[in-house]
Amino acid sequence: MSEDRRTREELLKENGELKKKLSEANAANVAKETFLSNMSHDIRTPMNAIVGMTALAKKYIDEKARVADALNKIDAASVHLLSLINDILDMSRINSGKMEMTPELFSLPALIHDTVSLIRPQLEKRGHRFELLADELETESFYGDTLRIRQILVNILSNAVKYTPDGGEISLSVKELEGEEGTKNVVFVCKDNGMGMSKDFVERIFEPFERVNNSTISGIEGTGLGMSIVKKLVDAMHGKIEIDSELSKGTAITISLPLKVSEETVDSQSLKGKDILIIEADEKQAARFKDILFSEGIACNIVSSAADALNAMTEISFRDASYSMVVIGEEMKGEGNIFELASYLTKSDPGLCLVLSSSADWDAIEYQAQKNGISAFIPVPFYKRSLINGLAQALSKNTGSSSSDPLFPDLKGKRILLVEDNMINREIAKEMLSSTGAEIITAENGREAVDAFTSSAPGYYSIILMDIQMPVMDGYTATEMIRGCGREDADLPIFAMTANTFAEDIAKAKASGMNGHVAKPIDLNILMQTLKKALL
Repeated sequence: MSEDRRTREELLKENGELKKKLSEANAANVAKETFLSNMSHDIRTPMNAIVGMTALAKKYIDEKARVADALNKIDAASVHLLSLINDILDMSRINSGKMEMTPELFSLPALIHDTVSLIRPQLEKRGHRFELLADELETESFYGDTLRIRQILVNILSNAVKYTPDGGEISLSVKELEGEEGTKNVVFVCKDNGMGMSKDFVERIFEPFERVNNSTISGIEGTGLGMSIVKKLVDAMHGKIEIDSELSKGTAITISLPLKVSEETVDSQSLKGKDILIIEADEKQAARFKDILFSEGIACNIVSSAADALNAMTEISFRDASYSMVVIGEEMKGEGNIFELASYLTKSDPGLCLVLSSSADWDAIEYQAQKNGISAFIPVPFYKRSLINGLAQALSKNTGSSSSDPLFPDLKGKRILLVEDNMINREIAKEMLSSTGAEIITAENGREAVDAFTSSAPGYYSIILMDIQMPVMDGYTATEMIRGCGREDADLPIFAMTANTFAEDIAKAKASGMNGHVAKPIDLNILMQTLKKALL
């Protein structure tokens, strides 16, 4: 009898477990169906913009303003579509267990600057007030997976922008706490005063495909995968994530990552004895310049306006001396702007080293900055190492002249071997590269690339841009064969130029002997910067 009773109890227990699993499976199916419905809408939205705007550009091909407007909208839609695709691929890769962390030495202030630069256009479009609180950081250099850390920060900041009404307030604070030996816990806190979330939703937020609202109702687009990806990335880095949110009152997300600390050195010696002029109207930032430079025995003169700067330069000339460097800060009192002042200073003294220190996106302003004589950039926020080493590097590289078109490096006399199997991609890349004046030779697969290199005279090619997935022979194998061919010029720069953009792909490219990685779709600025660093 007891056996029968025990059997019934076991059956009831098993039945309960089966019902629970069935309920979970049904919930997962409903979530996936919702996800597919959302994705159908969200993917079609930018695709419709791309197709529609392309048709309009063709229709009004002779009307420059209309074509330019259409191209700008195609560009914005393409960026959004790419982000949707990346989320889906990331989640698929994580779930399949193929995601790997790739630690590398990085600058935390530079990472923060790059992240804020990526988000700033969204903030400005929505009219949000943004505050960055990172003054208390002391350590600058860490080891970590910068791509993944940036992905985490961009995701939580993007959500803050999306779910905060126009004109709202968003802040990002960064601080460091003592961790285990050789590490520090870097804590990021993103706060907003947006729509917030219910306690029930906060408990589900890390589940795949979850979103606060359906995009067809709220107009807020996304895959519902972002926070799930963030949680998995934070866990993979042995970090912690906490969310505090209340409906209609906003959200605070705290992420703590244990990161290995790197030894830091500063090159203050090369700046000692130099006359440095700094133009910065923000009192807090001016004090930061002064504290850092003076602590290393580096003298500087700090003024707040263009007029004061010109007076300072006149005064020093009376002593038969001149400034070795002028640093233009983020704020400047008086009329005129940074680039007008830079242009005037360059014309007055072509040998003057001009440096811009700003929170702006350097890629977006580099062309205009270099056109007006600014030769180096110090990202804000800056700390001791990034400021002093940045200024020292700028001074050592200063030539006192600027290119007639700084966006495109002058590569006349150099040869680029472009390895690309797709005809359209090859045509696009060749057209981009032709603006440098270099001779472009193409190959359609890795085997052709190896043959082209080994049959050429030593030093014939200056750089190789190598696709990865190609017929006959892939880019990794081709690179390994070139590196191992025994020629004296086999150490020439080879860069992957590929749609394989995961961290593991970048690590594999380096392992095969490549010098770096340029992602597709190709960003013209990034491609030109890569060529400059490799060849000039």
